[in-house]
Amino acid sequence: MAGPARSNHPRSAIHSYKTIAYNTIVKKKRVLIRLAIASLAIMVLVAASVGVAAIGNDYRFDAREVTIPVSNGGTLEGVLTTPERGDAQGLVVMLHGDGPIDATHGGLYNPWFEGAAEAGWATLSWSKPGVGSSSGDWLAQSMADRAAEAEQVVNWARGYTDIPTQRIVLWGASQSGWVLPAIVAHNEDIAGVVAVGTAVNWLRQGQYNLQAELDHKVADDTERWNAKEESARTNALLERGANYEEYRDTAHETDPMTRERWTFVSRNFRSDAEHDLRAAAQRQIPWHLMAGKHDRNVDMTETARVYQGILDDQFTTTTLNAAHSMARPIMEDSELIGLITGVFWPRALLAPGVIKDYQTFLKQL
Repeated sequence: MAGPARSNHPRSAIHSYKTIAYNTIVKKKRVLIRLAIASLAIMVLVAASVGVAAIGNDYRFDAREVTIPVSNGGTLEGVLTTPERGDAQGLVVMLHGDGPIDATHGGLYNPWFEGAAEAGWATLSWSKPGVGSSSGDWLAQSMADRAAEAEQVVNWARGYTDIPTQRIVLWGASQSGWVLPAIVAHNEDIAGVVAVGTAVNWLRQGQYNLQAELDHKVADDTERWNAKEESARTNALLERGANYEEYRDTAHETDPMTRERWTFVSRNFRSDAEHDLRAAAQRQIPWHLMAGKHDRNVDMTETARVYQGILDDQFTTTTLNAAHSMARPIMEDSELIGLITGVFWPRALLAPGVIKDYQTFLKQL
């Protein structure tokens, strides 16, 4: 039986071609529509993100840059923040913790600036020597140098009628625990101190931090033994004044100190706050310690105990559900979450209640 007749009519070929062409065009249109929708969604998302970031970084304070001359002939770049409305009733002077920190700590201080401004206080902060436009080298400083620098800044501020120095509060974090007491001991007109995660003894703080980090990473016995041996070896070198070459020859750390850092540590590792705290206690001013429940850097139990024993009824403390920096613990444990939060809503970096506690202290002065 003969099969079905094949059509050789040219319209069949044309019809097939048109069908293929039509389908191709439809598919292309669909792809283009999808791309357009995706692009629009990305644009909306970007716009929304920019909007959220703008709102999240819109702080309620006025700020101006300042240049502060210091006795060595150099200058420090700083920032002075003030309430948006009304006159400030005093000045908070900020003292950084360890590291190359600029006047705003990369924007991380903005919630503190805002909190003080809303409580009716101005804030003065400056970049450490060698950071930004500040001259000098912070790694060449002792804790006594840091205290002297802060006193120069306070004296400079007193020379300007538009800087509200009628009452001065010191705000200090971490390493500044060895700086704050010395300033108070040498100045009669400090109205109060806010100590944020401050330490008492340099070597004990280092040992606490080592143990806390080993516990956090759930280190095994070998890791713990190696880390503690390395720490003991480094401390022994510091105690006998070893030079940097000897340290490098014996160091087994994966990330050893630089020469500049070794010099800095050698100059400061004997720091202990108790002597200056006892002198500062004679001033009879309020001290408030803000302690992080999840602080792996500083033993806040020790700090609170020492402060209470020396300062007695001048001392108050609040323990917050925070890490060393007063951030929510997850912000320090997850770099990605911390970065995203810092970009879009930096206020949320800090643990709940941090700024409110800070404001409460300021308002009670």
